[in-house]
Amino acid sequence: QVQLVESGGGLVQAGGSLRLSCTASGFTLNYYGIGWFRQAPGKAREGVSCITANDGVTNYADSVKGRFTISRDNAKNTVYLQMNSLKPEDTAVYYCASDLLNLCDVGSMNDFGSWGQGTQVTVSS
Repeated sequence: QVQLVESGGGLVQAGGSLRLSCTASGFTLNYYGIGWFRQAPGKAREGVSCITANDGVTNYADSVKGRFTISRDNAKNTVYLQMNSLKPEDTAVYYCASDLLNLCDVGSMNDFGSWGQGTQVTVSS
């Protein structure tokens, strides 16, 4: 069974850091691009970042550029999202998903599948 599991969320003060993990089971992650998304209360889900399979090309939403870094450790079958300089507006449930087309376009959520259950990130002011 193909499954993605997010972890690493929590409560942090503004300016702090968290590292989220997206671990795959049932398939080899290095063959797939992965995207990170988030959904704040009362808001639509939005793309945050993505990384392609093989060549590791990355892409970021403007709101997180320079603060978040996506990376992958194929040996651990895991993709990470390092989040620094966190702001209260980063508060959301964060999800990872596999990039079905390996295009790394987080604006096209229909291109992503095998969504995880999400991990809560709360940034206090």
